[in-house]
Amino acid sequence: MMLSLIVVLLVTWTLGRTQKNISWEVQRYDGWYNNLLHHSRGSVGARLLRLLPANYADSVYQALQEPHVPNARQLSNAVARGPSGLPSRSNTTVLAVFFGFHVLSDILAIEKPGCPAEFLNIYIPSGDLVFDPAGTGDVVLPFQRIQWATETGQSPNSPREQTNEVTGWLDGSSIYGPSHSWSDALRSFSRGQLASGPDGRLPRETDGRVPMWKALDPSTGQGGLQGIYDLGSAWGNENHFLQAESIAWFRYHNHLAAALAQAHPTWSDEDLFQHTRKRVIATFQSIVLYEWLPTLLGRHVPEYKGYQQHLDPSLSPEFVAAARQFLATMVPAGVYKRNPKCHFQKVPGPGGSFPAVRLCNSYWSRESTRLQSAEDVDNLLLGMSSQIAEQEDNIVVEDLQDYWYGPLKYSRTDYVASWLQRGRDLGLPTYNQAREQFGLEPLQNWSDLGPHLEQQVLEKVAALYANNTARLELLPGGMLEADGSLFRAIILDQFVRLRDGDRFWFENTKNGLFTAEETREIRNTTFHDVLAAVIYADPTDFQLQPHVFVWNEGDPCPQPQQLTAQHLANCTPMMVLDYFKGSGAGFGIIIVVLCCLPLVTLFVAWIVAVLRKRDFKKLQKKQSSSVQREVSGEAVSAMEWHGVKTDSSPVYIQLQADKVLKVLDGRGSVLRNISLKAHQRVEVILSSNKGNKALLLKSPKEYDLVLLFSEEAERSNFIRKLQGYLEESGLDLQMSEMKEQSLMKRAVTQEQRKQILETFFRHLFAQVLEIDRSDAGELNFESSQKAKESLTCELSRAEFAEALGLKAHSMFVDSMFSLADKDGNGYISFREFLDILVVFMKGSPEEKSKVMFRMYDIDENGFLSKEEFLRMLRSFIEISNNCLSREQAEQVTESMFRASGFQDRDELTWEDFHYMLRDHDSELRFTQLCIKGVPEVLKQNLHNRVSFIKKEPKGTVSEEEKDPNLDTVSHYAEREGQELRKRPGRKVNQYQLHLYTEAQRKKYERNKVQHKIQEFKRFVENYRRHIVCVVLFSAITAAVFVERAYYYAFASPSTGIAQTTFVGIIISRGSAACISFMYSYILLTMCRNLITVLRETFLNHYIPFDAAVDFHRWVAMAALIFSVLHTAGHVVNVYIFSVMPLSVLSCLFSSVFTNDGSQLPQKYYWWFFQTIPGMTGVLLLMILAVMYVFATHHFRRVSFQGFWITHHFYVLLYVLVIIHGSYALIQQPRFYIYFIIPALIYSADKLLSLSRKKVEISVVKAELLPSGVTHLQFQRPQDFDYKSGQWVRIACMALGTTEYHPFTLTSAPHEDTLSLHIRAVGPWTTRLREIYSPESLALIGKLPKLYLDGPFGEGHQEWNKFEVSVLVGGGIGVTPFASILKDLVFKSSISSKLLCKKIYFIWVTRTQRQFEWLADIIHEVEEADRNDLVSVHIYITQLAEKFDLRTTMLYICERHFQKVLNKSLFTGLRSITHFGRPPFVPFFNSLQEVHPEVQKIGVFSCGPPGMTKSVEKACRQVNKKDQTYFAHHYENF
Repeated sequence: MMLSLIVVLLVTWTLGRTQKNISWEVQRYDGWYNNLLHHSRGSVGARLLRLLPANYADSVYQALQEPHVPNARQLSNAVARGPSGLPSRSNTTVLAVFFGFHVLSDILAIEKPGCPAEFLNIYIPSGDLVFDPAGTGDVVLPFQRIQWATETGQSPNSPREQTNEVTGWLDGSSIYGPSHSWSDALRSFSRGQLASGPDGRLPRETDGRVPMWKALDPSTGQGGLQGIYDLGSAWGNENHFLQAESIAWFRYHNHLAAALAQAHPTWSDEDLFQHTRKRVIATFQSIVLYEWLPTLLGRHVPEYKGYQQHLDPSLSPEFVAAARQFLATMVPAGVYKRNPKCHFQKVPGPGGSFPAVRLCNSYWSRESTRLQSAEDVDNLLLGMSSQIAEQEDNIVVEDLQDYWYGPLKYSRTDYVASWLQRGRDLGLPTYNQAREQFGLEPLQNWSDLGPHLEQQVLEKVAALYANNTARLELLPGGMLEADGSLFRAIILDQFVRLRDGDRFWFENTKNGLFTAEETREIRNTTFHDVLAAVIYADPTDFQLQPHVFVWNEGDPCPQPQQLTAQHLANCTPMMVLDYFKGSGAGFGIIIVVLCCLPLVTLFVAWIVAVLRKRDFKKLQKKQSSSVQREVSGEAVSAMEWHGVKTDSSPVYIQLQADKVLKVLDGRGSVLRNISLKAHQRVEVILSSNKGNKALLLKSPKEYDLVLLFSEEAERSNFIRKLQGYLEESGLDLQMSEMKEQSLMKRAVTQEQRKQILETFFRHLFAQVLEIDRSDAGELNFESSQKAKESLTCELSRAEFAEALGLKAHSMFVDSMFSLADKDGNGYISFREFLDILVVFMKGSPEEKSKVMFRMYDIDENGFLSKEEFLRMLRSFIEISNNCLSREQAEQVTESMFRASGFQDRDELTWEDFHYMLRDHDSELRFTQLCIKGVPEVLKQNLHNRVSFIKKEPKGTVSEEEKDPNLDTVSHYAEREGQELRKRPGRKVNQYQLHLYTEAQRKKYERNKVQHKIQEFKRFVENYRRHIVCVVLFSAITAAVFVERAYYYAFASPSTGIAQTTFVGIIISRGSAACISFMYSYILLTMCRNLITVLRETFLNHYIPFDAAVDFHRWVAMAALIFSVLHTAGHVVNVYIFSVMPLSVLSCLFSSVFTNDGSQLPQKYYWWFFQTIPGMTGVLLLMILAVMYVFATHHFRRVSFQGFWITHHFYVLLYVLVIIHGSYALIQQPRFYIYFIIPALIYSADKLLSLSRKKVEISVVKAELLPSGVTHLQFQRPQDFDYKSGQWVRIACMALGTTEYHPFTLTSAPHEDTLSLHIRAVGPWTTRLREIYSPESLALIGKLPKLYLDGPFGEGHQEWNKFEVSVLVGGGIGVTPFASILKDLVFKSSISSKLLCKKIYFIWVTRTQRQFEWLADIIHEVEEADRNDLVSVHIYITQLAEKFDLRTTMLYICERHFQKVLNKSLFTGLRSITHFGRPPFVPFFNSLQEVHPEVQKIGVFSCGPPGMTKSVEKACRQVNKKDQTYFAHHYENF
């Protein structure tokens, strides 16, 4: 408190000391409080005072334009065009003219454009000699309206009123500035002086602190601060002549201040400055009113009668226009320069030297013509004092009419046309209205306007106004007057009001400014005295007339001649400035770079993916290194060449004793066997160039072996070994040489061999099934040798096995190959394959059973012994990875013999064998050979030719007989679906009727339109919750977009941005609002804890919480689209802002830009990289590109860690979004409106998860199961409640990463511990398996702990909310169902009441051995299921389709085993085992018939995307019908 008091006292004392010699009221710089009744009169920003009602088109603000008024340029040409060089009638000097402009700059500044930017453009008539010499007719000179009071222009009662940017008093604001801060910036604060340049005689060049107007030099297009002096008037540097007048007053202030300082050495700077300012202002007032004004008007000013407080001295729009036009007619084309001795100087210019300075080349000059020295100013002032101005008439010199400095991007414009437009902007009254206001006679006849004028001028003007004198405007009428009576009356009225209404007028004796003696001194001071004081010349040589505003005969230094344009340098013609010049390429590059951000990110992601795959392969190789077999030391290493487009791979060649050449990979696995038994001669071709490293081993009926050795010596070593090996085997070696390129061209690669085999199979099936050659595909006959090779091709044992999808050494291949190879040459020819194929494609069941009988009748004695039958069965068992033991196979054999009554026989005839298969006649009819690589078109034809006769009850007619066109394959699928729902172990009527009959099918027949309508109805019914949520969210998004777009298009604050960039602003602002909304509320979709809680409430009936992740993706994609739209909108905006003049930009962005007249906008790169919104916008695009690319399905699977890390950029995303909007470049920040609530909810949800993540969980048990499955059992945290089917997220710090991965719990809610079954499919899960391996645990000594987050809900937990549920698990996707089945067993055991009445569990697995742990759970379910609640079906997809020859017998054995022992041959479970993939559509159809009373069946699938898509597709297909609805919940992994 004491400190504050001391500061206040010190400041008061200091101010008191600095102003102790100031005894009067110091006049404010901004004009306020001059009038103590009306404080704002004459102040900065005060409105102009209308003497007459506004003359607007709408009486409010819209300016009169064509056709209501003439074209401004045409009117300018008609009124002001004429010869220059006529002297002033009163010999007024040019000094008086520019002194007049200086006086106007003291009391008037309306040049600043208004906001929002409005234009009254001047349309140039076609063929205009100056502006449109080419006659294009499309030249438009921009003309911007000036500032107005925003509270006006709202109604006819309050029409638009313009404002004055400086004080309206004759108070020296052109010398000291219109504000205190401006004045301070001009002062030196030393000895009361204004700041000067280095030599002290010129003002200081501006440094940008003072807001001087800095228009471009129209002669050169140059801008900047050079040549611009800090003056009191912002427009004081407009031309040299006005600049010289301002400098004269600057010097006069410093001259008086120096004199006062010398007379009063004890005065402070403030004392000196204020005393000097007071005297200068008074002198200025005196000269203006009593010397200059009488000279200009040709009449005396009325005597001063004292201050009139109630008189309004405000400037009128009529005065603003009249004064400027009156002075403009007197402006010469050039101005003389002379020294004090009356020597008129030559002025350098383009093309030589000239007698005077050309006006048109002097606007805002930055070049050598600028006033560079004090002598330049002196000579110019003296020259103007000796030069007689242009005549006071209607004619305006071309320097103003054609070459006035132009607005915006045009360097030149028409001064007269511009002021005609300005008069319309001001809403000036008509000429007659103005004359009547000032007591003058209105114009009645055009001839009365100007008798002195040429008739042609009057006729032109009359024609433009349709000969209606009442329409004649003020400015052209006043200019055409002979005596200028109207303009003179307006000017005199204004200055008298200014004098009489000014409380600080120097003659006002009541203001205490001056004594009577000082007032007389001031009245006696002339502008001659001022110039004499400020011009640096020897007084003895100083030549200047006493009355400088007039040059009379006999005065010193007469002008050489009255100047005309012909005496002067040519005006620089108009230039059109292209603001975007040179920016196109850079702007385009930035757009391309922004568009390429996703591509760059894709490239980075691809590199990450490659590195991750490489690391993963290393990890897999490391794990499998323990099982690698060592390659024999006798093997020769080389690189095998596979073709031009395929990389070579390292191989080892072993020469076996049985004429077999083995090719092994680096791990010792056999890649292929090349049999040399059928060859008498082995052909080897060696390369003869490129280091002699290549070797080709021809294999006539297979693909060739091409080896690349590291050096020739290694190849020679291999050849020696091969020669010795062949000699021992009794084979010849034929060697030849050719160039390496020719060698590789001659080699038949594996890919070429595949093409040959494909052609082989095409034509093979085409012959068997009588398919058109066009369907089979023609051979490419570019090479007749290749065509012949395709048709004469023979299959090796390995190729035959590969075609069947089996191993070459399997018993089935041995048996089948031996049967087909009739000539015993070790290869199967086209004809041999055709013979065996015909049987399987077209043969009867009897013929097929004969083939099978012959295949396994090894000794060909016509009998099949039990051992041979067992061999046959074991060959089928090989297909299923030996899923049955020998004991099981023997048990099946005995059982089948016993069931057929052959228990006493050791051998079977074919008739006995066929009788044994009597119940499976239909299966044999469908039996085929499943050949890999057969085109779909052939398979379709194949199915069309299969006939299927099914056993029917007596007295009934089969469906095939009723309708021969019925697709029997689909009927069999229907029967398969029917079998799916049978309860294992129950007797089923063998002669059930079909579920689907033709009559039932007709029930659903509709025309296409009805069918589509019904589909749509079902779709809406099935997904109504999803649709409502999406529609609601979309509607809100659309509303947000429309609201912002409408606001900025029609209702935004008057900045004019909508008029500037309409499309860009509505797109960018609308999309910005949508982005703010979407990026905020997308957080709610990731509030897992909240969703888990809410899904148990009534809200789950209205909101599909299971679809949260899908909704998250949908919102993210929509937000991305709006982000792209937002970017596109701003790209448009940046381009438009880059070509917009500064006068417009300062309206749009008043906090960023200040209109200083330079007009040059910022370049495009400024918007992108030098503004906060621009930089953050670019960074946001980069972050979005990274996040979205790494979040795609592919990269998420390849590098989950990359997805995990990049998706955590969301924190940075939100920070940048907040910063991006906080700069408020276009609007105030609004993001927080959308963001606060979701952010708080998400933060709370995240904090809950973080609190759980901090707790370490001990692992109780870790077990490595087959197929890469890791079983983890760990402690159940306290208060950890969950439901079966829910999932958790775990992290293992022992892996050195904080990544959390989601896994479904396989434990049941009633168990004391939690368990997970995790399959090693990626780097993280593989490393997890490795760290829990016995070897790692032996090193660590304990089980690594886990961090747990969850549980989280998902659709699978709702299995018990349906009367009928179908659970479909694929591969490791059975984990949620393990938990569900355990839970079901427990609830059944305690007789818990369940809504669910029936559960169908379908387990799809490659082989049941992959997940034997699940078989134990299923076995528990079967044992505990007393109420026939669960029906389990296991599909083994490793086996081929059911009607393949390889699986027909296996299928028959499985059905027999199920029938006899009531359990599966493969799994030991009562559950039915099927081969191939589940037929979901027939199965769901059959469920609709079995459970007709159920309205909705829950389908829950988890597994690979392909399987879940199949289930989803089947559900959609079945849901199209008006029957039971299948609600599908799925989860992919």
